[in-house]
Amino acid sequence: QVQLVESGGGLVQTGGSLRLSCAASGVTFIRYAMAWFRQAPGKEREFVAAIDRSGSVSYYGDSVKGRFTISRDNGKSTVDLKMNSLKPEDTAVYYCAADFGGSSRYYHFNEYDYWGQGTQVTVSS
Repeated sequence: QVQLVESGGGLVQTGGSLRLSCAASGVTFIRYAMAWFRQAPGKEREFVAAIDRSGSVSYYGDSVKGRFTISRDNGKSTVDLKMNSLKPEDTAVYYCAADFGGSSRYYHFNEYDYWGQGTQVTVSS
């Protein structure tokens, strides 16, 4: 049974930092490209960041570029999202996702095979 379990969400002030983590089980982790998406109330799910299977190539959405960093540890089957300089508009539920093999359409949620349950991030102004 495949499971992606996110942790690390919470309440933080504007300008603060958080680190999200996603632990995968039931999959051969290195075979999957990984990503983070987010969804705010009333809005569509938005691409945040993705990382290839080896961890050598990463991609970011325009709204988080330069502030967020995605990384993975294939030995531990985890993928992290370090979020700095947080803004109120970063408030959302953040989801971890896994894509078998990876894709050039890493930014599209339809490419992903498995999803976590989400973790809430709230940035207060």
